[in-house]
Amino acid sequence: MGAVLDEDEILYLMSIRPQYARAIMAGRKKYELRRIHGVPPIEEGSIIIVYASGNVKSIIGEFQAKRVIQATPEKIWSIASKPGSGVGEDAWQYIRGAKRAIAIEVGFRRLYERPVTLEEIRRIIPGWNPPFSYTILEPGNPVYELLIKRLRRRQHQL
Repeated sequence: MGAVLDEDEILYLMSIRPQYARAIMAGRKKYELRRIHGVPPIEEGSIIIVYASGNVKSIIGEFQAKRVIQATPEKIWSIASKPGSGVGEDAWQYIRGAKRAIAIEVGFRRLYERPVTLEEIRRIIPGWNPPFSYTILEPGNPVYELLIKRLRRRQHQL
């Protein structure tokens, strides 16, 4: 991982339930599991910007997608559910029944100095809504240009 703002990095904005977002940022959750349906695949080495959904409704930090495994839900579960992974039975309930799923292994983590709330985001980008699952953030995207670039300049690596 090079400079904090590396133009070659691929960034994704991912909505994650607050309890799982906190577990990822605290280093207790080693994998984030997702169903694959109509979204571009996450690339290894890319950066996942974490939007904590639920009652938090804030962009709180980021993590590196160290390794990305695409397979059947059964295969993903056999890899990600090992003791100490921080992945619970509810993750299986989420991915089971999907044709394909992914396990994103959490690499380095960075907690932003100050979360940016949905309310604050909407003051800058009226009508903005977080992604249902995740979306790619490309240069030129208002969220990337107006928020993420600034957040990434001031961060704390965990």
